Amino acid sequence: MNLKDKVCIVTGAASGIGKAIAERYVADGARVAIADLKMEAAEKAAEELTAKGPGKAMAVEMDVTNEDQVNAGVEKVVGAWGGVDVLVSNAGIQIVHPIEDFPYNEWKKLLSIHLDGAFLTSKAVIPHMYEKGAGSIIFMGSVHSKEASALKSAYVTAKHGLLGLARVISKEGGKKGVRANVICPGFVKTPLVEKQIPEQAKDLGISEEEVVNRVMLGQTVDTEFTTVEDVAEVAWVFAAFPTNALTGQSLNVSHGWSMT
Repeated sequence: MNLKDKVCIVTGAASGIGKAIAERYVADGARVAIADLKMEAAEKAAEELTAKGPGKAMAVEMDVTNEDQVNAGVEKVVGAWGGVDVLVSNAGIQIVHPIEDFPYNEWKKLLSIHLDGAFLTSKAVIPHMYEKGAGSIIFMGSVHSKEASALKSAYVTAKHGLLGLARVISKEGGKKGVRANVICPGFVKTPLVEKQIPEQAKDLGISEEEVVNRVMLGQTVDTEFTTVEDVAEVAWVFAAFPTNALTGQSLNVSHGWSMT
């Protein structure tokens, strides 16, 4: 299995998990579009990864909640490289509040980025994958695709929804060679998670140390954070796997945080 010369789009790839996935793909010889809201950061990441090779990267400005931007970004990639083989819908945010205090506009914003973003990017790439007769769509879920935590009603709802969307894409795309799977990481030490630590400490009335050791890592087997490299390796397997034997599935990468 390998990704040599495969055309991949990774959203939210200027930093964090998305960048680690893009780096893993480029290291295997893939051509990777770094699709991100932050064009300057995307261009910097693309230059850095291309310099490492053996694959290459390009920057694409993309707001995954904007259908016109998504379509234009996908067409830019297709125009440059002739198609799309892999989509990793990774862009996401986190907002935490008790349900009774959750602002509706923030609820809608989170669901739009996670769910609308996954839908719009999938909708844009699927025709190109059908034309090739092959493709892999990967959604960045979470252990919260299968579990729940206090304060995360919007996030848990969105991550559960990605499982359903992936399964429908698998059913519709199977005969045309298109697979869809979901990666479900535990807590990964990224800026997104680091931002949650003081927020949850405040909302739960506990120390930041307790948030890390009890809330975030208390259910793991070894009180270890999952790494971006762990997630990237699973993203490589889902992308490179050659047949429909692996579709409609979800895989936890969580140090045992969730075992469902």
